[in-house]
Amino acid sequence: MVKNELRLLKSGDTYMTNPPKTPISERLTENLRYLEAIFSISTDIMYRHWNYGPELKYTACSIYYGSLVQEDTENYMKISLQDLVTHEIGPGMDLTPLDIRTFFEHDVVSGKKAIILNDLHNVVEEISEGRLIILFDQWDKALSFKSQSVESRQVTDPVNESVVQGPRESTVENLQKNIGLLRLRLKTPKFKIESITAGGDTKTTVAYGYIEDKVDGELLAEFKKRIEQIKDLEIMETSYIEQLIEDSTYSPFPQHRYTERTDMAVAAMMDGKIAVMVQGTGGILLCPGLFTEFFQSSEDYYQRTLLSNLVRWLRIVAFIIALTLPSIYIALSTFHPELIPTVLLLAVLNAREGIPFPAFFEALLMEFFFELMREAGVRLPRPVGSAVSIVGALVIGDAAISAGIASPIVVIVVALTGIASFSIPQYNIAISLRILRFPLMLSAAMLGGFGMMICFLFILLHLCTLRTLGQPYLSPLAPFRLAEMRDVIVRIPLKKLLRTPRNLHKQKPVK
Repeated sequence: MVKNELRLLKSGDTYMTNPPKTPISERLTENLRYLEAIFSISTDIMYRHWNYGPELKYTACSIYYGSLVQEDTENYMKISLQDLVTHEIGPGMDLTPLDIRTFFEHDVVSGKKAIILNDLHNVVEEISEGRLIILFDQWDKALSFKSQSVESRQVTDPVNESVVQGPRESTVENLQKNIGLLRLRLKTPKFKIESITAGGDTKTTVAYGYIEDKVDGELLAEFKKRIEQIKDLEIMETSYIEQLIEDSTYSPFPQHRYTERTDMAVAAMMDGKIAVMVQGTGGILLCPGLFTEFFQSSEDYYQRTLLSNLVRWLRIVAFIIALTLPSIYIALSTFHPELIPTVLLLAVLNAREGIPFPAFFEALLMEFFFELMREAGVRLPRPVGSAVSIVGALVIGDAAISAGIASPIVVIVVALTGIASFSIPQYNIAISLRILRFPLMLSAAMLGGFGMMICFLFILLHLCTLRTLGQPYLSPLAPFRLAEMRDVIVRIPLKKLLRTPRNLHKQKPVK
């Protein structure tokens, strides 16, 4: 069988994603020829031949990726032999192939356990996963040891969700570490973790967690159905999953939330959410994400009730300002000047004197420059990005006023709009505001306040019909659930909030 596979490989065929079974041969040379054909060209694949047994007459080979495991060959010899030594048997050098079969096939070895492989395609997959494989002559099995040693980022302060008060623990790009951080906070067997391996070439591990008696059964079933539909696709990051399982692809509103804070992920799961994690990604995807939840921050629960409610109302006001302020300026200055107080109207007219553009083009031009500077600040290196964006905004704003291209009032409106968008805790909902702001400006330029109302009605209709994993996006506002309003517009005191379950709607049992 191995010889037939070798002929296919030498004829130019590539390694298949779902190949047929290829049993391991008892001859070490045949197995190595097969693996060398698979891993030809790769310069980081390592073959370490070593001898064991009486007079070192038996041969074995350790195969691994040098880029995924430590390069100290002596350590790997110790790892290999340590699992073949027991205090009853003595040194591993006295073992024979028959002893190895007996020890591993009958679970005699009391040391570190290894995975026994029967198929060469499984050997290839294990090597690609960063494991150490040992093949023995005169044995048709392989041993797989966990020995991956890739440097990863350590647990640090959250970058995108910094708080004044509360835990400072962020997720990292190591999936097992992230799951462990969640386990430290959820010490209950009801916290379930399930995983799948997605993709043909990447073999990305995707894990999702939930609390068994908190998550809605229908919600979990719908999520699992959608995950099953995408598990054969190449998934590189959690945002891939967000785009693949969302209900409305072309909606400007995000239907799932992100967090890099373990306390936020645990609180969301206590609220019946599903936390999705991907190997190699530092963020956690929380499914589903409701509209009202994008205004909540972890710090809301670490501050006293009055202060946390005040800050939440500020975020709601900031959302309205970021969405409507430029269009309100355009509508008032173009169609409804009678609604502006006389003194303020005279100041606006005086500031706009000599400006060659209508209010719409003036605001559109400044918004375009502001978005351009914001994008440049993100793409530039961090030490110079913020400085360039701030200096650029000051220089361009002052130069536009001096050149008579824009009025001071427009610069103030655009600056307030940008500051308001930065006050929203969730970055993806702030991006939605950047998209919706321009249709609102266009409708205000065409029909004034009436055009803005038409645009608002379309947005409201879209929000009312939008669903996320089958759940109403505006819940608990629409459909209205009074019992769940205790943590939406205002946050009731923790004394009452913690005495009642967070997800008060009737749950379907998890099957």
